[in-house]
Amino acid sequence: MPAPHPEPAPDSTAGGRQRALRSDAKRNRQRVIDTAFDVFSTQGLSVPVHEIARRAGVGTGTVSRHFPTKESLFEAVFRSRVERLSGVAHELLDATEQEDAFFKFFAQIVAEGTANLGLAQALAGAGCDLGALTSGDNDIMALMGQLLAAAQARGTVRADATVDDAKALLTACLQRDPTAQQRMLAIVRAGLGDVHPRHPASSPSEQLTESG
Repeated sequence: MPAPHPEPAPDSTAGGRQRALRSDAKRNRQRVIDTAFDVFSTQGLSVPVHEIARRAGVGTGTVSRHFPTKESLFEAVFRSRVERLSGVAHELLDATEQEDAFFKFFAQIVAEGTANLGLAQALAGAGCDLGALTSGDNDIMALMGQLLAAAQARGTVRADATVDDAKALLTACLQRDPTAQQRMLAIVRAGLGDVHPRHPASSPSEQLTESG
C-alpha cells in the first residue's frame, strides 16, 4: 500500500498578509481619530474630511471606508467624552444631597467645551447631528434638564430658567481666559440662583415700560 501523502501545510504567508492588513487598517483608523480629535478640538467641526485625511497621512478614501459620514467620525471622536459627561450627570442625579449638582454639571460641560471647541459645538447642535451618540443615557441636554428640574424643585435655581437658557449661558462661558471664565460662571450662578426674580413673568418690553 502506497504511503499516504502528507497534508499540505497551511499557507501562513496569506494569513500573515491578512493580519498585517487588519493591523494597518486599525492603525489608520486610530490615526484618523487622533488627528480629527486634535483638529476638531482647536478649529471646530467645520474642518473638511480631506484636510483631516491629509494631516493623518492617509487618503480621503481611507477615512471614508472607516467613517462613511462626517457624523460617524464625530461620534467616534467624541464618544468617550460624551460618555464621561453622562457618567458625571448620573452620579450627580443619584447624589440627592448635592444641592449644587446643576452648577457642578454646568461647570463640567464648560470645562470640557473650553478644552475642546468641537465638543462644545457638537453638544450645542452646531452643524452636526450626534443623535446616535447623544441619546438615551447619553443625552447630555436631557440630563442637564433633569438636574435643572431637581435644582428648581429644591429652590436653588429660579423657576423660570430653561434648558435653552442654560445652553445660551454655556456659550457665553466658553472663555479661553480662566479669569474671565470663572467670572462668567459666578455670574451664571448668581443669576440662575436668584430664586425670587423681581419680574419673573414680565417680558423685556414690559419691564422697560415698568421702569419708565
